[in-house]
Amino acid sequence: MKLERLLAIVVLLINRGRLQAKDLADMFEVSIRTIYRDIDTLGQAGIPVVTYQGASGGIGLADGYRLDRNLLTDKDLVSIVTALRSISTSHTNTARELLVEKLSSIVPEAKNEDFQASTHRFIVDYSTWTHPEALQQKLKVIDQGIDQLQCIRFAYCSAEGAQTCRTVEPHTLVLKRHAWYLYAFCHERNEFRMFKLVRMKEVTLDTQHFERKAVNLQDRPWQQEWSRPDNQIGITLKFHSRVRHLAEEWFGIENVLPDGNGYYISQVAFPEDNWLYGFILGFGADVEVLEPLHIRDNVCRIAEQIVQNYKASVQT
Repeated sequence: MKLERLLAIVVLLINRGRLQAKDLADMFEVSIRTIYRDIDTLGQAGIPVVTYQGASGGIGLADGYRLDRNLLTDKDLVSIVTALRSISTSHTNTARELLVEKLSSIVPEAKNEDFQASTHRFIVDYSTWTHPEALQQKLKVIDQGIDQLQCIRFAYCSAEGAQTCRTVEPHTLVLKRHAWYLYAFCHERNEFRMFKLVRMKEVTLDTQHFERKAVNLQDRPWQQEWSRPDNQIGITLKFHSRVRHLAEEWFGIENVLPDGNGYYISQVAFPEDNWLYGFILGFGADVEVLEPLHIRDNVCRIAEQIVQNYKASVQT
């Protein structure tokens, strides 16, 4: 465990620059004294650890220090190859496939059989059940735009059904809950927006080029925008016991509570849009909106319209 911690400290210092001893101690759940002992050990091993004084001080490494690639263990390689293969299930990329081949080739022949078995131990399949070719084409164009810092154009249909034409600066592809999104700076809205790929049509490269903007993607800005308090509304839902497991998948076991009458209650918060009503109606007759009343009334109105649609179909 100590050896793993020492290597992890070095990697963190390379990637993040200076860090406080307290921050390292919190990350590894050890005392600050233990961290300073680790720093001494690294120094004795010839790794140029530097302690900086002052308000902006901390622990760092000498400029230009890098890890030798031979420090990658067999388990490290297995993790990398497994992750690359999982991404490739829905986002094929020749360079990524070649990287898998390169990583596999540096494994000693005597260990190759075990290595291949380990990389196939599990796989995360991100591919869609239908129309994978259309998705691949969109991803290919967006990849080009990101690589070449070139704007892309497309027709977009919002969750409310509004049709618009957009020109955007593509920054990041995001896979969230089995769906691909593009996080991009939209020229029409003059701000960053999330675009769902299945709602994008006629995706093409534009002649304009752009400079990539400084965005801290580790903070997942799209998540912060979606979960803003002023963008959400509190909802109380009552579920039938036969869909309790589905409610628990969505909201967590701790947020699906028995009401004492054989049903289960969840208090959740979502943006109020067409997706929300489709989500609620997706549970069919096994869910009831208790609050707020206007959402309850809207769900009732939509359900009545569905009944009328089917009655009209029978009559004709």
